[in-house]
Amino acid sequence: VQLVESGGGSVQAGGSLRLSCVASVPSYAYSSYCMGWFRQAPGKGREGVAIIDRDGSTSYADSVKDRFTISKDNAKNTLYLQMSSLKPEDTAMYYCATKKPWPWDRCPGPDKRNEYKFWGQGTQVTVSS
Repeated sequence: VQLVESGGGSVQAGGSLRLSCVASVPSYAYSSYCMGWFRQAPGKGREGVAIIDRDGSTSYADSVKDRFTISKDNAKNTLYLQMSSLKPEDTAMYYCATKKPWPWDRCPGPDKRNEYKFWGQGTQVTVSS
């Protein structure tokens, strides 16, 4: 599985950005994958941001709740992260990740970074004050 992120950039605090991630899997299979966004700030470990399960249910890190929205378009094999009210502490490299779970399993939450097996190269988000 290959993942390609886009949409990063520089923005002032309070601004918005939308990230996209296209997955190279057959369209009929995309809906069976867990999809998520993670980020890594300079000098810090990689942390979970948001996850979307196969049925569209979502989970978020506390730090981004009510500001970020994860969504996906199964017809386009594309994952999105709409980021609003951005803060300087949101500055990081943002990564898209995926795993194919057993049908009976829930997707691992944002705190289960190590369970996601396929990763993109990342897209940089810089928020200035």
